Amino acid sequence: MPKRVDHEERRTQLAEALIRVAGRQGLHAVGMRDVAAEAGVSLRLVQYYFQTKENLLFYGLQHLTERFTARVGARLAAVGPDPGPRTTVEALLLASLPTDDESRTFHLLYTSYAILSVTDEALAAQPFIANPDAAENALTGLIEKAQAAGLADPGADARTEAVSLLAMTATMGTSILVGQREPASAVGVLNHHLDRIFSVAAPADGAA
Repeated sequence: MPKRVDHEERRTQLAEALIRVAGRQGLHAVGMRDVAAEAGVSLRLVQYYFQTKENLLFYGLQHLTERFTARVGARLAAVGPDPGPRTTVEALLLASLPTDDESRTFHLLYTSYAILSVTDEALAAQPFIANPDAAENALTGLIEKAQAAGLADPGADARTEAVSLLAMTATMGTSILVGQREPASAVGVLNHHLDRIFSVAAPADGAA
């Protein structure tokens, strides 16, 4: 009997190949032929699963997001069953700073996709992420939770602080990529702002 093909497994294989080659060459320079060569399959197979380069890039971005989510989950699991709001916020933001190969690829590809979608109509027509406010809403909720528990500055505007943290992390991530700032410096700046927001420390929160 012929071997049954797991189509989702095959798509994941191609997404992983895209991420590897885009991390080396840049997302703008990657074509379906490059992905096929990286995965060791035919161009026709890549075209069969994704039809267009835009579909391939978008699926790759979704897969990268899943890897990011797993990375954050692993950070939190290492802390314990109840990491607390500050530690959760810190895990989310630190995972997106390009401080190692995985996070560097994440930041590089996400930023590249956003920039390409500004001038590429086919990319712009795709939903960049299913819920563009997901990270902002998550951070806002965590800050509000900390405020309600007396673990954060009650006078802070949670939404504004969430937006500021995300914008700051994205900008510092780019500065790390271009060699303007060292990762340790960026982490120090991030912790400075987290110390300001989470003004009341509590042992149960898991924050260092």
